[in-house]
Amino acid sequence: MSALTVTDASLDGERVGLRCAADGTIAALGPEVAAEPGEETLDAAGAILVPPLVNGHTHAAMTLFRGSGGDLPLMPWLEERIWPVEAKLEPEDVYWGTRLACLEMIRSGTTRFWDMYWHPAEIARAVADAGVRAAIGAPFIDMGSDLDAQRAAAREQLEMLTGIGGPIRAALAPHAIYTVGEESLRFLAGLSAEFDAPLQIHLSETKPEVDDCIGAHGVRPAVYLDQLGVLSERTVLAHGVWLDDEELDLIAARGATIVSNPAANMKLAVGKVFDWPSARAAGVRVGLGTDGAGSNDSLDLLADLKLFALAQRHAAADATAVAVDDAWAIATGAKAPLLGATPLAVGEPADFVLLDPDAPELSFGEQTADLVYAADRTAVDTVVVSGKVLMRGGRQPERDEVVAKARERASRLGL
Repeated sequence: MSALTVTDASLDGERVGLRCAADGTIAALGPEVAAEPGEETLDAAGAILVPPLVNGHTHAAMTLFRGSGGDLPLMPWLEERIWPVEAKLEPEDVYWGTRLACLEMIRSGTTRFWDMYWHPAEIARAVADAGVRAAIGAPFIDMGSDLDAQRAAAREQLEMLTGIGGPIRAALAPHAIYTVGEESLRFLAGLSAEFDAPLQIHLSETKPEVDDCIGAHGVRPAVYLDQLGVLSERTVLAHGVWLDDEELDLIAARGATIVSNPAANMKLAVGKVFDWPSARAAGVRVGLGTDGAGSNDSLDLLADLKLFALAQRHAAADATAVAVDDAWAIATGAKAPLLGATPLAVGEPADFVLLDPDAPELSFGEQTADLVYAADRTAVDTVVVSGKVLMRGGRQPERDEVVAKARERASRLGL
């Protein structure tokens, strides 16, 4: 099959064409680009061309847990509903749960996500089969007394994921400071440096987590991580709701990234909103995530984008707390280089989204404002990754099979 050429797309109000190279990058982009004989052509018919979204934090296979324990706070939800079922997970459960997650993310224009979940080889297989991209890390939790075996397994998993390459980025994923001890955190920080691998961890999601850290270690969570060598430009901190200004300054100085997850934070009632104005003032790199479908329950990042922007304005009592351009840049990963944004430019990966120009939410008004405050997944018409069409006209050929298989696996788990 020849490389794909998109014609008659709308980019910043101008009609353009986009040619994908055989290696999955953008070969040409502009008003002069037209289809040539023998090329596979996609007529955009005026559809709006935008970069894809990046989901900076999720647990993809937790689509199988959607709707389970929805009225519980965080720790009872984890301890009473989630961890007991996760103990029964099989590789095929994770594969089909992740396939369902990929299906959902594609529908809302997300083509890359950062995942922290069990059976990472099955996550990688699901990502490759779905045609998207992901940074994958298996959760590390100090369990039992055989920590040497756990640390050896973490190295093996990192080596395995590193060997896959392509759309897969290998990562480390210590769960949190309350589930991973000091020595393990030091070990994983060293492993991250050795492999130049990202390290993602939940941090400062609740006030009790902060209070417990101060009680146990005499410092706040970000300072504690820094003392152990965990904070660096390779670090992704999920949530960061209860960080103070000094911690934000420290995180910015170390070049780490914070991923805000507004929907999950609101649903689990963590009691505060991530402070974007303070993070921006400190120079912190920031991304947006959905968290897992067990705690959100949606993987529609466009929905979380609106929540993020509204929550900032509401918490600050300031209608200028977040600019629409900043909010959109956060959702596409452009405010956090580590997360892997894909700009619309020659030589970049041919990953892009075409939005329905006739969608009522996009029919007039300033486009970025419409994307942040009005659009939802129904506006997403076409999704392309590495020059391959994954969804066209809102249709995904594998949808019925994936949903059916995911239902079977959820039923097996008693969900």
